[in-house]
Amino acid sequence: MRKGPLHMNPTLAEIDQLWQIPAPCPGPLGLACDGPNLWVGCGETRRIYGMNARQGTVFEEASAPAKPYGMCVTGDALRVIIAADETDDRVIRRYIFGKDFKREGIRCPDDTGSFLAYDGDSFFVSQRFDQRIVEIDEAGKTLRAFPTPGQVTGMTIVGGRIYVVTTVDAKSKDYRLVRMDAHGAEPEVTELAAFPFVARSLGFDGTRFWTHDRDARKIVAFSRPDLSS
Repeated sequence: MRKGPLHMNPTLAEIDQLWQIPAPCPGPLGLACDGPNLWVGCGETRRIYGMNARQGTVFEEASAPAKPYGMCVTGDALRVIIAADETDDRVIRRYIFGKDFKREGIRCPDDTGSFLAYDGDSFFVSQRFDQRIVEIDEAGKTLRAFPTPGQVTGMTIVGGRIYVVTTVDAKSKDYRLVRMDAHGAEPEVTELAAFPFVARSLGFDGTRFWTHDRDARKIVAFSRPDLSS
């Protein structure tokens, strides 16, 4: 249950889409931004793809150890949530750009997690069905946990605040962009925009947001809706 205050927007507008590029795989799931480049993870192909965001071309491709979920950029590497084949236990693994996945990993809290963000010091792991985000250090120690206003299907950090894609459940077609300020005792939650499609993952390239239109197999860039707030 959500415990923090939610600032409902009674006239919630749809995201302002800037452009779309085809996804390099069916059912794109993970997404991270690295300057002009995008990184895409796919559970069906069990691969990750480096893409030029403007041209939509793939410049790097690699096999993942198992099914990849959420990911984020940390310096010269990606951190990717990987699901074990037999147990579905989740571990954060490091992929070095231009090379391969490192063998060592960080265990996700309670062996579960879908999407991943990094603020330069800590990792934030979203747990969709528990409807919470867990902050962990680089050794995997839990620092704190706080509730989310729904099931999270994408997450990134911009300016010290967490932006998430939320929905009610797997059957819902209602997907929303929500900003969370978790610096206080309880997170302050503000709805920003609605998605006109089933959105998966969330990234920010310094200017614009990116997400997957899962069913259309497209990657969508959209403008930041809270620049004036």
